[in-house]
Amino acid sequence: MSSNDSGLRFQADEKPPMPLAFILGLQLTAISVSATILITTVVMRAAGQSEAYLSWAVFAAVVIGGGATMLQALRLGRFGMGHVLMMGSSAAFIAVSIQALAEGGAATLATLVVVAALFQFLISDRLSLFRRVLTSSVSGTVLMLIPVSVMSPVLKLLENVPDGSPPLGAPLSALATVLVICGLTLKASGTLRLWAPVLGVLTGSLVAVFFGIYDTARVAEASWIGLPRVEWPGLALGFGPVFWSLLPGFLLAAMIGAIRTISSAAAAQRVSWRRPRAVDFRAVQGAVATDSLSNLLSGLAGTVPNTSYTTGASLAQITGVAARHVGLAAGAVFLALAFLPKALAVVLAIPGPVFAAYLVVMMAILFMIGVQMIVQDGIDYRKSLIVGVSFWLGVAFQSGVVFPEFFSEFAGGLMNNGMTAGGLVAIIMTLFVEITEPRSSRMEAALDTSSLPELKEFLGGFASGGGWDEGMARRLGGVCEEVLLTLLRQGEEEEQSGGRRLVLLAKKAGSGAVLEFIAARGEGVNLEDQVALLGEQTEEIVIEEEVSLRLLRHLASSVRHQQYHGVEVVTVSVELPKPVSGE
Repeated sequence: MSSNDSGLRFQADEKPPMPLAFILGLQLTAISVSATILITTVVMRAAGQSEAYLSWAVFAAVVIGGGATMLQALRLGRFGMGHVLMMGSSAAFIAVSIQALAEGGAATLATLVVVAALFQFLISDRLSLFRRVLTSSVSGTVLMLIPVSVMSPVLKLLENVPDGSPPLGAPLSALATVLVICGLTLKASGTLRLWAPVLGVLTGSLVAVFFGIYDTARVAEASWIGLPRVEWPGLALGFGPVFWSLLPGFLLAAMIGAIRTISSAAAAQRVSWRRPRAVDFRAVQGAVATDSLSNLLSGLAGTVPNTSYTTGASLAQITGVAARHVGLAAGAVFLALAFLPKALAVVLAIPGPVFAAYLVVMMAILFMIGVQMIVQDGIDYRKSLIVGVSFWLGVAFQSGVVFPEFFSEFAGGLMNNGMTAGGLVAIIMTLFVEITEPRSSRMEAALDTSSLPELKEFLGGFASGGGWDEGMARRLGGVCEEVLLTLLRQGEEEEQSGGRRLVLLAKKAGSGAVLEFIAARGEGVNLEDQVALLGEQTEEIVIEEEVSLRLLRHLASSVRHQQYHGVEVVTVSVELPKPVSGE
């Protein structure tokens, strides 16, 4: 296995110098807090809410976003993922939130957000049930469409300068930002590369100060410390017609938010380790659970729902720093800014062209992370079609050229967002493929060596029914034996209350077969990683286990191991044995 980034200086579990973590955290916060404030402000003002309620909603959104960002980095119990994952207000909820405020008021919005959060909790807890739908193709497509969805408003920031500003101020400040970030990232090495995004933003801001487009008055007028008046709206528990008419839109937005968080969590893991690892779906569940918790708090506070931001993965790719301490620093800065209006003003005073230039670079990198996620498990004609159709339909919906007279009003305008539309198309196409696949043969047994004869007999019957010879039956039985023994070794140190069960699914796939082992999970390491590491770290593997893994690698064409809370799934592809020469 090759490193996913040979320039990674600090992986997720390493501790960078505190000043470096703080500066990178501040940089992530500058973008995230601006988006959070902007989204919340747009929703409240579009719905005609008072300035007092707007101030409370912004304060609550910033506090919740900061706390959720820190929790993502910490991974406490089933919450958080132990990686850098920024949290903030969700653009997917803008349309339905405005509608809820306009038709039912702040209490109705709060109730709908709480229900949407409970739906996301369900997705997090039962994520293993969605594994056939929320695939790497779906997640990668969503990541690729995030830049498409935000690029138009990002590029509009290039013109976001005070009236009467010098005409060269905006283009030169943006150009300086891009040139410094890209130049240092491409050519610098060592410590200087770590500072490329920071130096780019600073350079662009200095150019902006020279042309008079940095809002110094905003900084001067802001107070040092301040808190808004509490404007808690309560909950509307009458569940009237307005609630039921808006609920489908909120649930759809919650599902899209969960998919985005799943995609962001997978992307964060991909760029956070020197040696590529299989995605840890327990960490993904923790990320979605934290998203759900932050939305529950957002609903109880009466503000706009949250989602994960993907700038952390892009920043790690550029700087080579993926340490979770950066996420802790970012969350701490996020929280502090909520109570320090002067510091918040320094960030918000950075002119639009500088923000736009920074985000263009971040989104370009994020797009390629999505591409890498799609191709990492191999790509066939089905995956190519799903990704291609979903991506270009997402672009078309984002451009408003797909039956706008109908889709502009559908579900509160949710389909106007390319990420939402493309993500739904990818899910529907993936579901169609799954539903129309031949049904799998199924068997359930105790997760114990005593079940091995029964499992082999089942696979022998499956091979016979598929028209295969004894050689294929032996190969399937050998794969079953090695997977079973490996799962038992991983769980033997764990005390079990009652017997663990194993579900075996077998189906034909092309000229071969796919076996899926679903079992109660022990706390073992990932089988997929172990197979991939053979030959590189053999001294760390017990001889008996190494032999078993080598046999599995010999018998199987691919091994995928998905670990969730309470269950793990091992999917093994087995090709038909090649005929022996002379037969």
